[in-house]
Amino acid sequence: MKAEWIQPFLQSACNVIEQIVQVRPERGELEMLSWSGAHDLRIQFNLTGQMTANVAFGLNEGAALKMASAMMGGFQLEALDAMGESAISELGNMISGNASTLLYNQGIHVDITPPQLLLIGAAPNCGSTAMTVPLLVRDIGRFDIMMRIG
Repeated sequence: MKAEWIQPFLQSACNVIEQIVQVRPERGELEMLSWSGAHDLRIQFNLTGQMTANVAFGLNEGAALKMASAMMGGFQLEALDAMGESAISELGNMISGNASTLLYNQGIHVDITPPQLLLIGAAPNCGSTAMTVPLLVRDIGRFDIMMRIG
């Protein structure tokens, strides 16, 4: 697994999150965590082409609510309803789309499957590990970028 393959997703996530909440995320240290993770939800998609990988953005419900609220102009969500889920899914679309452009500019041609929002209990426990880099977003929470190659 090449650690530099996660870099376009980190760069894209930092840029998109900064645009949405007006706060630059702080990058944590690279870790190997369970793919199943301890997140309440995650946005998951696959890469095919010159690079084959599973990528996910994991976060807890509180962080998802705050992020979705910021995406809706500050309208405070009390629960992650259909509108909130749509906002979080769109966050995944924006980050993955920008990351695919960055990969293309590096000469790596990939196709990305549509991001899928998985809620707690919906993600199968496959027992594998993923290269994970947390982004810490002030007043929002932790936003994990997870990747497993293969």
